[in-house]
Amino acid sequence: MLAVLATAVQAAEPRVIELTQTPCQFLESENGVDHGYSSSEKADCEAINSKTAAERLAKAKVLELDPGAYVFRVTNLNVSYDLGFWVRGQGLGRVTLPSVSGGGLSLGATKDYPIELKPGEYYYSCPLNPTPDYVLIVRDSAS
Repeated sequence: MLAVLATAVQAAEPRVIELTQTPCQFLESENGVDHGYSSSEKADCEAINSKTAAERLAKAKVLELDPGAYVFRVTNLNVSYDLGFWVRGQGLGRVTLPSVSGGGLSLGATKDYPIELKPGEYYYSCPLNPTPDYVLIVRDSAS
């Protein structure tokens, strides 16, 4: 009986998605490519993204997940100012789908952002270290 209970508890554990922020980007979202951007403030990334975001998003990895419990584990690798993280629905999904956000992610720190994802289309990004709006799709694997 105890083994069955332990298995049930393990099955309920959230899946961890690890993401690493460097100036103006998430490394994993851009297929591990570090563009080597330099940023000392939000405005630097806004200027970089105005020139490069469309092309980078066209090549970016779309994160596809099943519905369920997740922890987005985000690390500030080398950005000198505090960062954050934000997952939210696209379009009308911004009202109907779950969202998680937070800040205070200082240089070298890692923070966890737990969320229960439901089927739909999402964006994830950092508004403090402005990154592009990367795409996250959640659908039942049976669909």
